[in-house]
Amino acid sequence: MKRVLAAIFSVALLGFFMAGCSGLQVVENKVTAFHGWNAAPPGPGTPYRFERLPSQQVTAAYQDRVEEAARSALARVGMELNPAAARFSVQVRVSTQVIEALPYGPGYDGFGFGMPGVFLGGGNRGAAFGMSFPLGYSTPSPYFHRDLTLLVRDLGSSQIVFETRVTNDGVQNETPAVLAAMLDAALQGFPQPPPGPRRIDIQIQ
Repeated sequence: MKRVLAAIFSVALLGFFMAGCSGLQVVENKVTAFHGWNAAPPGPGTPYRFERLPSQQVTAAYQDRVEEAARSALARVGMELNPAAARFSVQVRVSTQVIEALPYGPGYDGFGFGMPGVFLGGGNRGAAFGMSFPLGYSTPSPYFHRDLTLLVRDLGSSQIVFETRVTNDGVQNETPAVLAAMLDAALQGFPQPPPGPRRIDIQIQ
């Protein structure tokens, strides 16, 4: 019996530390997309250029980084950045704001749960195995709400033919990996994604 319990304990510890050390995170995206192509949807290699609002010209350095991430995501669905021969324009808008942490929620600065642990116990009537959740003071951490919109305009008709919006909340700041995950979620199913809201989870390092 002791050997069995020891084996269970070892496997549990291994799984716990592997999960903690893997460094993988999940970006949970809420996606809504609409399309209304005037003709056939764009195929592989379709050329496009980026379009900016006047406000995005003011923050050009930041918008450069957003559009570089969008270029990579669009390349993965077959679109090619080629301003001279563009058939479509693409506009990308990203906003990030810090949400005040609610009690017992992410970033709560007060008395709450600490890190979980593994326990193994025994006695005259048997043995017990499980997880413990010690109480303690949590370290405050910011909580972010992000909103990304990507629009595709047909330059021949000046009509918006594709629109997708992604929102998510989480403790991850707007890192390149998070932005890339949001863009991949925004373009999932492009150029004709299924109608209605979807949740698309993407794992990042």
